[in-house]
Amino acid sequence: MEGEIPNFIMVWILAVASLSYCHTIGKLTSPGLTRLLAILPVISFFFFLPLNLTTIFLGGPSSFFLAWLANFKLLLFAYGKGPLSTTPPICISHFIPLACLPIKFRKVEIKIKSGSSTSAPKGQKSPLNYAIKALIFATSLHVFHNKQYIHPKIILFLYSIYMYTGLELVLALVAFLAQAFLGVDFEPQFDEPYLATSLQDFWGRRWNIMVSRILHPTVYDPVRSISSSVIGNRWAPLPAVIASFFVSAVMHELIFYYIGRTKPTWELTCFFLLHGLCLAVEIMLKQAFEGKWRLPAAVSGPLAMTFVVVTGLWLFLPSLLVRCEADVMAYREYLAFTEFMENVSNFVKPNSLLIKRMHQSNKTRAWREPKATYSFVCFWKTIISFRV
Repeated sequence: MEGEIPNFIMVWILAVASLSYCHTIGKLTSPGLTRLLAILPVISFFFFLPLNLTTIFLGGPSSFFLAWLANFKLLLFAYGKGPLSTTPPICISHFIPLACLPIKFRKVEIKIKSGSSTSAPKGQKSPLNYAIKALIFATSLHVFHNKQYIHPKIILFLYSIYMYTGLELVLALVAFLAQAFLGVDFEPQFDEPYLATSLQDFWGRRWNIMVSRILHPTVYDPVRSISSSVIGNRWAPLPAVIASFFVSAVMHELIFYYIGRTKPTWELTCFFLLHGLCLAVEIMLKQAFEGKWRLPAAVSGPLAMTFVVVTGLWLFLPSLLVRCEADVMAYREYLAFTEFMENVSNFVKPNSLLIKRMHQSNKTRAWREPKATYSFVCFWKTIISFRV
């Protein structure tokens, strides 16, 4: 853990320097092949950088931010698309966090009406919402200590809740820090996914919204454009959805490799391909009925969430917990962090004790001096104090 922090600092120094280079390239080149060739070394470098980190708390988010978000946004930037390509070009202080963090600048529209009050932007969550999720996540340590007494399926279910709350808290913290330093508002990355009414609603509008938005222009739109010339516009979204889920599966396999440094077992790939196929079927049925018949949200919502949870316990979480041993890694890093904080407190505490002992020693030395000398010193201290 001690060597991880310098590596983490160095990784992000190199990342910031690389993104600064990309920002300069954007000013010197026009969108197209030339800009892509100039940025490709940075994209390759961002796939290599996370290999220098071995912890789940520092390496996991860093691999997601650099190997996935930054690389995909840079690919779009090479062709003048995506959030990094604006007119006029954004400044470098906004370009760097926007390139590698799961954030999006919110366009705040203020409508002034007589007698109307400003309301919170849509999707903005209250501090109470995050506080409740933080309390839920805090119980994970107690569950880990007593997991031998809990049924394995229940453990997996609880870990799925901790994974969601942990992800949302980490991404919210990143957005909060970026907001504090940049002074702009950001959109949340999760929109209460447990309230989803369908798979399309879950993956497209509620779960990790930034990933959905970055996959749409990089994978979904190109595949749909190619498919429309082959199978027509009506059914072109189906292969585009499956392709998006396949790319998401490959990126998840890569990030899990960064975390656990173990060979993929392809359970993750099966999970995402299964969801891609089922989502394609859902879209096909909606188009077939053309909105004439649809399950009520009170029925379709629980069905969709049951499918997500069951397939997650079957295919997704085993890769995270068995293959990567994420819970063991997280607990080991938690112990290392608490030990580090104890060492810091022990380092500070002797210094304060030393000052206290020096003060007591000076006081004792004064009382041990001859009485006349001590009285003389006190007299002159009194005189000086009055003069001051």
